[in-house]
Amino acid sequence: MAFSLNTRKSGDVVIIDMSGRLSIGESVLLLRTTIRRFLEDGTVKFVLNLGNVSHIDSAGLGELVATYTSVRNRGGDAKLLNLDKKAKDLMQMTKLLTVFDTYNDEAKAIQALA
Repeated sequence: MAFSLNTRKSGDVVIIDMSGRLSIGESVLLLRTTIRRFLEDGTVKFVLNLGNVSHIDSAGLGELVATYTSVRNRGGDAKLLNLDKKAKDLMQMTKLLTVFDTYNDEAKAIQALA
């Protein structure tokens, strides 16, 4: 399944809907350039919707951490939305659940960024 990424806004929050495999190569590069473009425009609040992501490899995980770090360094925040069991287990195993706030409800994730 090819990776795709769509962005939409809710107020000053950018929601990034991803689907496919978040893995080394084009998908990681696409996420990185999308985040950088919004950061350059002054956007610092992100919800990363992983509901349709079928696989996350170490490069994908690294890019999520890099995104979080870049956004936090600019005074913003990034929340994760709709992690499936595999993604949640991966985040638990790598102790990243202690770093990221995760949500199953988009409205609550957006509200947390207010």
